[in-house]
Amino acid sequence: MKTIRRLFLVLALTVFSASLHAGDWPHFLGPKHDLHSDEAGLRKDLPAKGPPVLWEMGRGDGHAAPVILGDSLVLIHQRDSEEIVECRDTATGKQRWTHRYAVDVGESYGIRDAPRSSPVIDAATKLVFTLGNDGDLIAFELATGKIAWQTQLDKQFGKTPVFFGRGSCPLVFGDQLIVNVGSPGACVVSFEIKTGKVRWKADHEWNASYASPVPGVVNGEPRIFVLAGGMTKPPHGGLLSLNPKDGTIDGAVPWRSRTYASVNAASPVPCGENRVFITEDYGKGGAMIAFGTDFKPRIAWRAPDLSCQFQTPIYHDGHLYGFGATGGLLLCYEVASGRIRWTEPFIRLTVPWKGRELPVNFGHGNLVHADGAFLGLGENGTLVWLDLSPDRGPRVLSAAQLFYAPETWAAPVISNGRLFINQNQLGSRLIAYDFKKAAP
Repeated sequence: MKTIRRLFLVLALTVFSASLHAGDWPHFLGPKHDLHSDEAGLRKDLPAKGPPVLWEMGRGDGHAAPVILGDSLVLIHQRDSEEIVECRDTATGKQRWTHRYAVDVGESYGIRDAPRSSPVIDAATKLVFTLGNDGDLIAFELATGKIAWQTQLDKQFGKTPVFFGRGSCPLVFGDQLIVNVGSPGACVVSFEIKTGKVRWKADHEWNASYASPVPGVVNGEPRIFVLAGGMTKPPHGGLLSLNPKDGTIDGAVPWRSRTYASVNAASPVPCGENRVFITEDYGKGGAMIAFGTDFKPRIAWRAPDLSCQFQTPIYHDGHLYGFGATGGLLLCYEVASGRIRWTEPFIRLTVPWKGRELPVNFGHGNLVHADGAFLGLGENGTLVWLDLSPDRGPRVLSAAQLFYAPETWAAPVISNGRLFINQNQLGSRLIAYDFKKAAP
């Protein structure tokens, strides 16, 4: 029976993957929710100022990365008291459609609300879903921008306590759209993709976080991992493992700093079958969660230094890589044992910038694996190709300073030989670069 379940799961994942192409990036964590790209032939020799710019557009506030299916790019951002959803041509940047709606812009700790939840595109139905700060969940037809269905989460399920508005990305899973709603009696909700009808609600006391649900596998069966949270005193939150058939919760692992202003924002990282890594900042750090044959979770090992505020680590070939929140420290852990292989502060790395050598600090940096190497994006606009070996440590292949602006926090997007970067401060814009290897 277990073998049959595994075969069924492999078949389901194969069908899902077949609906996507190498150049698609329909979710902010990439086509397989693991920050890996299948593209090859990318430019590894970065010029000092970065690869050639194909097009760029001014954008409003927000940290939500764009998503791509085929030749369509969708992004969400905010200007004044409006949230704006746009669809553009990936090659030219030409606008195809736009939708605007009013929102109440709140503020906490001097930080204004702005979109943090990237859109997500379903390749099967050609629908794109957005979740705004106030809980506006909207399904658009990708080709036309026509609204297929919509709901307001606060009105439908009740409010959830959050610091900066809602910011967890929805998850497309088969014919379901799964959302960390975080409202009373509806911690996680499954909507039917085509209609918006509620299929199931998972009840748990934890509220909505800024981390996004991801698919995983436990004992050969599909599961959804949700790192929940909320703005509560005392703080609460942690990992939930759910059965996508009916929303049954197998188990919960509390994981949240005792600091009131802490947030759970980095998405869970499945590390093969029966293991998932979770991390948060504000002193608690990370932990590897292992599942037994009874599907119950337990903490296998802890990683206090891999404390990620919202940047999601990446799992590759038995190892976990990520930027800790303190000073952009890059770390490598062995997944099986929890042994730390190395740490690298990059204190020796500089890049040329306006006639001087600029010391690099990755801060809340992001990693993407593509074309046999790791692409790193620092929070101030530094782009670096890295060779990350568990045995040798990190090696810089090339580096560029694309611009110098703080809060470059969205992970880079790679699609059809193009690189898309969000600059969020000092002239907020979305920039499309030619990322193909230069002709000999």
